[in-house]
Amino acid sequence: MCAQYCISFADVEKAHSNIQDFIHLTPVVTSSILNQVTGRNLFFKCELFQKTGSFKIRGALNAIRGLIPATSEVKKPKAVVTHSSGNHGQALTYAAKLEGIPAYIVVPKTAPNCKKLAIQAYGASIVYSEQSDESRENVTKRIMEETEGIMIHPNQEPAVIAGHGTIALEVLNQVPLVDAVVVPVGGGGMVAGIAITVKALRPTVKVYAAEPLNADDCYQSKLKGELTPNPYPPETIADGVKSSIGLNTWPIIRDLVDDVFTVTEDEIKYATQLVWERMKLLIEPTAGVGVAAVLSQHFQTVSPDVKNICIVLSGGNVDLSSLTWVKQAERPVPYQSVSV
Repeated sequence: MCAQYCISFADVEKAHSNIQDFIHLTPVVTSSILNQVTGRNLFFKCELFQKTGSFKIRGALNAIRGLIPATSEVKKPKAVVTHSSGNHGQALTYAAKLEGIPAYIVVPKTAPNCKKLAIQAYGASIVYSEQSDESRENVTKRIMEETEGIMIHPNQEPAVIAGHGTIALEVLNQVPLVDAVVVPVGGGGMVAGIAITVKALRPTVKVYAAEPLNADDCYQSKLKGELTPNPYPPETIADGVKSSIGLNTWPIIRDLVDDVFTVTEDEIKYATQLVWERMKLLIEPTAGVGVAAVLSQHFQTVSPDVKNICIVLSGGNVDLSSLTWVKQAERPVPYQSVSV
């Protein structure tokens, strides 16, 4: 596996050792109401309670700790640089601050205000870009040259992927009888790390990716058998999964992710509100993508034998000032008549 992919399970084990004293062991919670709605036993891995408000601290910390020299003879990096819609930026800034390293975060102008403010509060310098991948990459390259900083890619950096794989180590201990793990996918760092870990330890456990229909590059890539990025910047309420999967995450997803489920904007909105109202968990819409997938009609085709399902609630950095969509969300079929 090490030669075939950018990381191995050994890298995830090392990441766990690197970061376990600096992160929270996030809880797994259940909901009898959502069990009733889906006809399955659902377990929710609450990464919204993680430091910086999302799972991203796992990969960022592992990457930063890998840059710290073992001896004082080697200098720390002058700076670290990344591009992020918000959560990775917050996490990298926090991790870099622990080691006294300046952080420069390239953020699309359309990123939620709460995430931009949090990045600044953690002490980073924000540089704005347009929404397109090309713009973000060009601005990031310029900042790297100006600061002599080291790039920590939000989802293709192997150390980041390995750090995210530690989620699965915890899930397999917290939910020993788990049959499947459902993971939101954007660039694919989290689902790739989780897939490497799950298939190494419990190969019969299914790994499902979930993404917005409006940003369905992972689904299209699996369907076509080749990496197929989004042709243009996607429009979705799930701002954390607008990125396309990349060269490092694609081979892992191609081989180890069992299926990809796409969901509409209304399904994401409804699932997110359902978690807010019934579970009292303030997840962001990106975290609602996995919930929406399990609620979807397509998921009903999954074998009833896949009974115990863990959904990763990836984060809770919600821009409360922009929730104009709450009143607009419609309950998708077939759950309009469900009494909860």
